[in-house]
Amino acid sequence: MTTALTTPWGERLDRTAPLPEYPRPQLVRGDWANLNGLWSYAIAGASGIDVADPLSAADPAEPPTRWDGEIVVPFSPETALSGVGRTVAADETLWYRRTFTLPRPLAAGERVLLHFGAVDQTCRVAVDGHEVGGHTGGYLPFALDATSALGDEAEHDLVVAVRDVTDRSWLARGKQSSRRGGIWYTPQSGIWQTVWLEIVPCVAVDGLVLTPHLAGSGAGSDPEVEITVRSDHADAAATARVELAAADIVLAAVDVPVNTPTRIALPTPVRTWSPDDPFLHDVTVTLGTDIVTSYLGMRSFGVGRDDRGHPRLLLNGRPHLPVGLLDQGYWPDGGYTAPSDAALEYDIALARRLGFTMLRKHIKVEPLRWYHHCDRLGMLVWQDAVNGGTAYNPLVITAPVVGAPPLDDRRHARFGRSDAAGRAQFEVELREMIEHLRSVPSISLWVPFNEGWGQFDAARIAETLVRELDPTRPIDHASGWHDQGAGDLRSLHVYFRPVRAPRKRDERVLAVTEFGGYSLAVPGHRWGTRTFGYRVYRRRDRFARALARLHRRELVPAIRRGLAATVYTQLSDVEDEVNGLVTYDRRFVKVDDALMRALVAELEAAASVAPEPEVTP
Repeated sequence: MTTALTTPWGERLDRTAPLPEYPRPQLVRGDWANLNGLWSYAIAGASGIDVADPLSAADPAEPPTRWDGEIVVPFSPETALSGVGRTVAADETLWYRRTFTLPRPLAAGERVLLHFGAVDQTCRVAVDGHEVGGHTGGYLPFALDATSALGDEAEHDLVVAVRDVTDRSWLARGKQSSRRGGIWYTPQSGIWQTVWLEIVPCVAVDGLVLTPHLAGSGAGSDPEVEITVRSDHADAAATARVELAAADIVLAAVDVPVNTPTRIALPTPVRTWSPDDPFLHDVTVTLGTDIVTSYLGMRSFGVGRDDRGHPRLLLNGRPHLPVGLLDQGYWPDGGYTAPSDAALEYDIALARRLGFTMLRKHIKVEPLRWYHHCDRLGMLVWQDAVNGGTAYNPLVITAPVVGAPPLDDRRHARFGRSDAAGRAQFEVELREMIEHLRSVPSISLWVPFNEGWGQFDAARIAETLVRELDPTRPIDHASGWHDQGAGDLRSLHVYFRPVRAPRKRDERVLAVTEFGGYSLAVPGHRWGTRTFGYRVYRRRDRFARALARLHRRELVPAIRRGLAATVYTQLSDVEDEVNGLVTYDRRFVKVDDALMRALVAELEAAASVAPEPEVTP
């Protein structure tokens, strides 16, 4: 049983124009229109799809003749803010329909691109009765060129047909479950991020990759920015004008070849990006008549050793202790979708207010605006990939016996990864996620797998896919357990036992990437009647004392002995889980700000003091 739990932002929702902000701050242009708001919807049976094929979706050029009502896009039909409140079955089609007009008439050679932030899981799209494309993968954006399908009328018809099988196949599903409960949550179907269109020239900036290099290309050289201006229709000899500026002072203005990585030197001293000073440089790119703006943070991430010889994560070439929170990005009224941009910002600002410098974005890819807020507020991000695979063996995905050897993830059947097509699709989506987010300044580490959920070939994927695609960030190749000895972290999840730095170590950075999970259910702020957590408290004062003991008696000594990163579970309550530092509705913070800041400061101080002597048990 669940209650009608709402957030302050959900209560103020404008159903006709939700989430109106420009959705892509990392590449901005002027001619665009937001298509969020009221759409017609219908949930129909299996007609027109192959139920046995999880990738099969209905033909959008043949929509239903009757519609069930209105849905507020971009909220999934399972959520309260959508206005629907219904779960979509694996053998059903979720239909969407609306009309739109262009923000202005098209000039010769211009294109109209339809953008979908995310649609879970497989969809096909039609404009004015003509299919313009589709997409599989419920967590990544895609764009479709609708120009050739546009009719002569001023008003155009847009139809989307969606199929979501949730956990009935190997498709990426995250923590959605058809049998929700505990750490598994209510399914989310269909459109759950902003839908928008933009008008672009034929030759346009179709993508932008920005990679800072603080050390430049050689010893003693000035810092550089490697920039790739991608254009799908430009001539091979085309160049783009790139201008880099800091606080309205132009630092560099050069012409770069299109579709070719090019390094641009910046004058020293360069102002670096960090949680303490999240300074962002402005970027303007001009290609023909197309002008886009972006930004970058001059920072570097890596792995090294501190003055005591412990392996440590590096930020801008110096040892740095990330003190983080697990952040799942769920909302009681919006599901996967935050009810407003201010709500997105609230979570990040709250974590900063409590003293944390990192969020582990857990099994979800957020809208680009969330990462933009992390960039400008100074919040490091560890980015998880989204898990898939068929049914999981509980003996594989639950906490192993302490000291038991990890399972070999090349034995795919153990991990629900027998299907070669599913493994291939995961690698495609992992690559697309990294390409999508690689220019985000705040992302400091990639996490391909978590706790054996659909894990396979993690060592190979870490080194030959993630590392080769992005050598500028460390990797936690198998967070929690089933460590294959790869990546940059020895990654531990510690529940039900004390946090300690283990005796037996390797050359990787020692990190407790999940711990705590202490629960405090707050009356009037609960989503359901069940309580899930790793240690349950009924009073706020006892909850606070337990947090203090955990940090001071366990984490501080472990950090002095080499522990190099921490991730507390978790930022907010989620459904049955009441182990957040703030309630699910974001109305009640369970821990005093000053206490939490003091505890984080003690952890950071422990990373820079002399180690305690080892105690032989």
